[in-house]
Amino acid sequence: MINIVAAVRDLARLREISAVLVRHGFGEIVARVGIGRTKKSEAKSEAKIDGRSEPPKITVDAETLEISLDELAKGEDEKKRVSIHERVRLVLQDLGPSFIKLGQIISTRPDLIPPELIVELKKLQDDVPGVPFAEIRDVIETSLGDKIENLFVSFDEKPLATASIGQVHRARLATSDGLGDAEVVVKVQRPGITSTVARDLELLHIMAVALERAIPETKIYAPVGLVAQFDRSITSELDFAVEAENAERFAQNFKDSTTIKFPKVYRQVSAKKVLCLEFFDGRKIEAALAEGFDGPLLAKRATALIIQMIYKDGFFHADPHPGNIIIMGTPAEPVIGLIDVGMVGRLSPELRDRAIDLMVAAARKDSYAVADAIYAIGRPTKKVDMREYRAEVALLAEKYLGKPLKEIELSSMIRDLVKGAMKYGIEVPTDFMLVGKALMTLEGIGKQLDPDLDVFSEASPYFLALLKDRYSPQRIGNDLWRGVEQLSRAGYDMPMQLREVLEDLRLGRLSVRAVDPELPRTADRLGRRLFSAAVVATLIGSGTLLLSRDKHIEIAIVMIVLALLIWLGHAALDLRRGPKRK
Repeated sequence: MINIVAAVRDLARLREISAVLVRHGFGEIVARVGIGRTKKSEAKSEAKIDGRSEPPKITVDAETLEISLDELAKGEDEKKRVSIHERVRLVLQDLGPSFIKLGQIISTRPDLIPPELIVELKKLQDDVPGVPFAEIRDVIETSLGDKIENLFVSFDEKPLATASIGQVHRARLATSDGLGDAEVVVKVQRPGITSTVARDLELLHIMAVALERAIPETKIYAPVGLVAQFDRSITSELDFAVEAENAERFAQNFKDSTTIKFPKVYRQVSAKKVLCLEFFDGRKIEAALAEGFDGPLLAKRATALIIQMIYKDGFFHADPHPGNIIIMGTPAEPVIGLIDVGMVGRLSPELRDRAIDLMVAAARKDSYAVADAIYAIGRPTKKVDMREYRAEVALLAEKYLGKPLKEIELSSMIRDLVKGAMKYGIEVPTDFMLVGKALMTLEGIGKQLDPDLDVFSEASPYFLALLKDRYSPQRIGNDLWRGVEQLSRAGYDMPMQLREVLEDLRLGRLSVRAVDPELPRTADRLGRRLFSAAVVATLIGSGTLLLSRDKHIEIAIVMIVLALLIWLGHAALDLRRGPKRK
């Protein structure tokens, strides 16, 4: 059994996690991982309570988990009634903010997680009670170093929204440009959330390792990798300065757009735990449609927004769900506002080009080009049989590429293609999986706004424009100039490097080292031969000496026979090992 307790400071939280798992029918996992075990004394004789047999309690070493008979029975009953995917969601929901965020991160990995589980995890919402205003005031004044009355003209004590990481309040801010007060929202981190997340992260890392070791079949879901991804994501979200930088970068990328807006950041009243942003006076998507906004027009603009973020800028909102979209302006001239930019994805220029190649290949219905694009996007972890791999991708792509463009689901296509790639040991970057999530969300919003939306047709002009930019004279000229610079730098550095080599040769400091991968194996084999030869020679020599003096003849014979057996055994083993290492 893996002893997790020694590595955990907070046993109360570990008990809570174990209890929730048992309550939702995952008691077997608790026992197999080593979080809990059954007391032998209680296992042999069940106690009678109110005429019923009480099952043995699950314990963490000497500490007994407080799990009642009703909770155990409820878990077994739920296991029969409720699907495993829904029970996973209920576990994460009951465990609170950190685990809800974990579920939201896991839902971005369709390459690892079954579609049924992703559907359930998408239901996870931050549903937490608000923090008392006195505590919010303390966080603001401690972070900004001044009284709240001196920082804001007015501040609404009632939260506008609450979430697991923080809560949002409306306020008015006196601007320094002399244009009057600005309507703002102030996002304040929940007190103590940093330590809570740190504690849960520690537990999650330990439990992920324990899960992979105790239950090898879970490795296909990469629990350690998922927790590491979650660690990076939530650590970034806990620093509101990062979100401020994201918002400013998005605003810069869309500065020339009149139909897309990102909130302005007020740095003078922002810090690591406090973020002051421009207030968007608008409505949610459903309300906008009810007020007469043109759904197809909004769908087209949302498509253009996502395509520019992902494929042109390579810096995109990784969680553009309807709650993060504000519709402003008028029905004739709608403006789409995006908020909550704490979670973002990034694509390098090279990865961006490969992602465009994938979309263009899909539009051309070229399955081989699709396979090559996925291969270029990923990183092979072993030698890939390209003929078999392309055949696999062609088979997977048939159900998508054979349809009219308007019927192709981009997110499902990417998910299935990535799964096929992973089957052949091609590891796909996490940021590309965030692209799949963003496209999945876009399709959902697009269908809500316009059931007849053809995402591929809407996106095609943007892809063609991006391809033209890639092969434009300016882009080709820049690439050629970059190549000339690298060649020039290499030509400049080469004489100096050659001089250093010749100087080392003159002073006798030059050494040439060749690494032979078979050398350790060969040395080990030679060592075994020398050892066996020494033992055999010693036994034969000793036995012969005893025989020549007619002393201890029985011992001498045994020594000679033993020497022959050792020699034969070594020869047989050596012959068996030999062909495998050639």
